[in-house]
Amino acid sequence: MLPLQFEETPSWLESMFTSELAFAVLFGICILEGAMLLRFMPSELVVPAALALIGSSIPETVAIVGIAVVGTTIGQLCLFYLVRRAGREYVLRKRWFPITESRLERFDGWFDRWGGVAVAMSNTLLFVRGLLTVPAGLSEMEGRSFLVLSAAGSLSFQSILAVVYLLGGHLLALVGGHLLV
Repeated sequence: MLPLQFEETPSWLESMFTSELAFAVLFGICILEGAMLLRFMPSELVVPAALALIGSSIPETVAIVGIAVVGTTIGQLCLFYLVRRAGREYVLRKRWFPITESRLERFDGWFDRWGGVAVAMSNTLLFVRGLLTVPAGLSEMEGRSFLVLSAAGSLSFQSILAVVYLLGGHLLALVGGHLLV
């Protein structure tokens, strides 16, 4: 049974993921994703694309998820300290950062209500992934606490993506095999 394969993977990405530098490329992409600078690929496709192009054996899957967690956590930690140093107005003025004042106020409210748990939870959720890094950086949260919570949420997110990819591919292969009989 083969896992899911992407039909429209950009050729430049496919060649990078199938090269000897595949894990280094994945690491760099994950740092960009964690720092909210990944514009050429949705974050929910990074791990599935790596599994499709690098491999999806158990050791490869564990390595891909591990690299993704470490990379995104490093990217978020960089963003956390940038926000802490530069401040709210700096982030809102920068075009590279996808947040408006009203959205940031909403995330501030989530952070005020739930505290550090909101960092881990937001890292697990689509569409808000990593956005609580900004309120966390603006708060009095310790860097070590942020690091642990960010990593925990990223581990959850990346693991869910890997499991969905692997199970989905195996279910499709199983169903496809029964349809061919």
